[in-house]
Parts: sequence; C-alpha cells; structure tokens
Amino acid sequence: MGENIERVAMFKKALGNYPTGISVVTAIDENNEPIGLTVNSFASVSIDPLLVLWSIDQNVTTYDTFRKIDKFAINILAANQRELAVLFSTKEEERFDNCEWTLSENGLPLLTDAMATLECDTFKTVEVGDHTTLFGHVKQVDATEKAPLLYHRRHIGPFPEEFYNK
Repeated sequence: MGENIERVAMFKKALGNYPTGISVVTAIDENNEPIGLTVNSFASVSIDPLLVLWSIDQNVTTYDTFRKIDKFAINILAANQRELAVLFSTKEEERFDNCEWTLSENGLPLLTDAMATLECDTFKTVEVGDHTTLFGHVKQVDATEKAPLLYHRRHIGPFPEEFYNK
C-alpha cells in the first residue's frame, strides 16, 4: 500500500502509548504438538454468541498452522507472568518445555496460573492488511481475581496496584 512514513510513525506512537493486556494463544498443531504465541491484539466481540478475536501477523512462523486450526485457547497472563510473555514472543522452538502447562479436557494447552483462560472453537478468520484476525466462539472460561500483565510503550509490566485495589 505504501503508507506515508510520518503517518506510520505517528500511528505507532499513538498505539504504543495505548496500554493493552497480554495473552498467549495456544493450540495443538497437525503433529499433535502444542504451539503458542504472545499477542496483545486480543478483544471481546460479542456476548450472544460469546465471541472473541485476536490477530496474527502473516509473517509469523506459526501463521499457517494457526490459520488452519479449528480451536485455540486464550491465556490472559497474570501480572507476575512476564517471563511467559517474553518466552512466547521469541523464536524459541521448545516453548512448552520451558513453562508449566496442562492439556484441557478440550485438548488445548493451558498455561498454569494464567489470570484467565478462554477455550474457543475457531468461528471465522478474516485476512486484513498484513494480519489475519481469528474469531473464536468461547466454549469454556476460567477466571481468577489476579491482576493482569500489561504492554505499554514497548514494555511489559504488572497492572498498577492503584487501579486494581479500588
């Protein structure tokens, strides 16, 4: 498309200053192995039906696998899980060997001690720009009262206590 360089820089500055939660999306690949990646593009979509969305860059190595899956889990990270956010954002191939996780009754890898997990059937995928958005129909939810982990200005950190304890 050839977007204006100044507009792109301002876009990155604006959205980089917008704090988001951090999640790790997990699934099982065609070889029956767990896969996962860190995302901050997770959002709720609908209550009826229960739908969520997340986006994946088309240049990510697991892109083709995630595009083909029929179910996935959103692991919303807790404030103390910075290491997991970093682990699942690297090119480390053995991510699941370096963290604690379990396989759910629905056959999805769930990260231990996440703030919340949402197990989803893939509802729809939409290719937009250089990303694909995956919509999930939520089939199972587990939530805690833990504080979330945040991404802001290219940094990862805990949710500020002054907001959480009000």
